[in-house]
Amino acid sequence: MIELSLARIAEIVGGRLTDVSAEQAAATVVTGTVEFDSRAVTPGGLFLALPGARSDGHDFAATAVAAGAAAVLAARPVGVPAIVVDPVHTGEAGGAGTGVAGVLEHDTDGSGAAVLAALAKLAAAVAAELVADGLTVVGITGSSGKTSTKDLIAAVLSPLGEVIAPPGSFNNELGHPWTVLRATRSTDYLVLEMSARHPGNIAALAAIAPPSIAVVLNVGTAHLGEFGSREAIAATKSELPQAVPASGVVILNVDDPVVAGMAEKTAARIVRVGRTSDASVADVRADNIVLDPLARAEFTLHAGGAQAAVTLAVHGDHQVSNALCAAAVALECGADLSQVSAALGAAGSVSGQRMQVHTREDGVTIINDAYNANPDSMRAGLKALAWMSRGGASKRRSWAVLGEMAELGDDAISEHDRIGRLAVRLDVSRLIVIGTGRPMSAMLHGAVMEGSWGSEATAVADADAALDLLRAELRAGDVVLVKASNSAGLGTLADALTADTSGDGG
Repeated sequence: MIELSLARIAEIVGGRLTDVSAEQAAATVVTGTVEFDSRAVTPGGLFLALPGARSDGHDFAATAVAAGAAAVLAARPVGVPAIVVDPVHTGEAGGAGTGVAGVLEHDTDGSGAAVLAALAKLAAAVAAELVADGLTVVGITGSSGKTSTKDLIAAVLSPLGEVIAPPGSFNNELGHPWTVLRATRSTDYLVLEMSARHPGNIAALAAIAPPSIAVVLNVGTAHLGEFGSREAIAATKSELPQAVPASGVVILNVDDPVVAGMAEKTAARIVRVGRTSDASVADVRADNIVLDPLARAEFTLHAGGAQAAVTLAVHGDHQVSNALCAAAVALECGADLSQVSAALGAAGSVSGQRMQVHTREDGVTIINDAYNANPDSMRAGLKALAWMSRGGASKRRSWAVLGEMAELGDDAISEHDRIGRLAVRLDVSRLIVIGTGRPMSAMLHGAVMEGSWGSEATAVADADAALDLLRAELRAGDVVLVKASNSAGLGTLADALTADTSGDGG
């Protein structure tokens, strides 16, 4: 974060200073990072006191200051230097009505909502100052692929200057301003993911650090249970292009017709990307696409009358669209095609448990895509699995180890049924369905009704049972996809499979 005195921070967030005199507040400068985990506090940092599932951050205020924090941003006095903001009393846990319900599930008194609101004010003030000094803000949204695309954009921008991007999927009301506050006066590019659970969420995030470049990847059915319809999801995703000023750029993946239609939602200049050879359809495009045995794409990248060969290091055919969006961002920031090609070719998987591919010494390949899942990303993962099982010199057995896709609402049963059927249509050798609830029963039923008999489709109670089955039945050369929503907790299963024997990294 840029250096700010406690007095200035209190002024920005509308808080009052406690356990620190006015003179001390004017003289004490926050020089470190802003953290919500007291164990991550750095000297001169600012600690956020937020409620959690097992503890309240206010109880760790003294620990944070003892570790070097200059002060605490809190909703009540904590006995150490603090900037205190009044709780937001909404009458419901989680700060309902404030857009933070998904972040602060244990915020029973509005204290967390107040601290998050203050954090947003602080991030907005810092972003405004840095943008005035020349910072370029890039915003990304989409139903799937945000994190992978964010990592690719960070990779292609790195040769051009200092880049700040969130680790993993820090894309909500906490992670977004937290990432903004990682930027300093030496930062050239700030790359931000923007997720949503309700209409208005993306507009609120974009207001914190208004992007001059926006990327819209796709509109699918992630969080369908929250939004109620794909049309509502599309309207919320379109909040990002609407937030870009006329002087900015909106990059649209026109392979998705709903995204293509968002050109009408913004006054900014439009850059279209797509899998086509037709320059009238897309400005930045890919053709001659082929996949290697591990589903890494090679293609010809076209832009502005020039072309370059690209060989991706990330896995899955769906990464082509992500790479096109990253290429378009880099070109807008001054890169040439040769720089983009080289950067994309060197960009591996950065954020954990997202299409991470590891081949063990015994030849078993693990595809760890356990961080998140929705119907679109599940289809992409299954297609990558199917390709890897047959893309080499000989066919390999394929295993789809799948957990629940969360937040699909009334469509949960039908969507899980479709995934079960798709696994059979893609000729996946074995399907392991983890969980006994209705959605997972529907996935198993779909597979059986599509023609998966005997032990080809199996239901197990939990990840431990799946691990036992896999350890007993995996053979050298098999390919295993582990995928579910993060709430299913299958990351530990994928990690255990990977660690069973030391591998060569695939």
